Amino acid sequence: MQITSTDYICSCCGKPRRLAHLMEIYERNFRLLQRLLPELNTPFDNAISTSETDPPLHLTVLSRDRYTLTVKLTYEFVGEDGVRHHPDLWIRVYRDAAMVEALDCSHRPPWLAEEGGDPEAGRFLNHQWGRNLMLGKWLDYLLERGHGFGMAQRPRIPVAA
Repeated sequence: MQITSTDYICSCCGKPRRLAHLMEIYERNFRLLQRLLPELNTPFDNAISTSETDPPLHLTVLSRDRYTLTVKLTYEFVGEDGVRHHPDLWIRVYRDAAMVEALDCSHRPPWLAEEGGDPEAGRFLNHQWGRNLMLGKWLDYLLERGHGFGMAQRPRIPVAA
């Protein structure tokens, strides 16, 4: 894949992409996710949100650390050819920094954060832009459709008789 100079222009504002702008996108996504998932210290590992117009939205907690939470957010489509999950997004929540990052996989490639550093850095950040802009738009859409994992949608533990 060849990357051109136009690949480094932000589609939301038309300015050259900068790391600081990507961090602003992470902050916006945090605010949106917090509306969808008000309890970032989730007392559950799996939950399903339903909407009158959308397929079920599945939330799965993948890992919990002191300052981070990693979740998977996906629609579940059931058809004649089986169950399909799409989009199947892994999301890392940085609670201490109030940021949310859409991940491609469980770990990211190492790179140098200096000018003229590792050539993979530009490609990696370019992919981060697409994933995180998509995450923000999808979170907006989910909230408009009435999805949420607040108290009403949270899984209940049956009380022992």
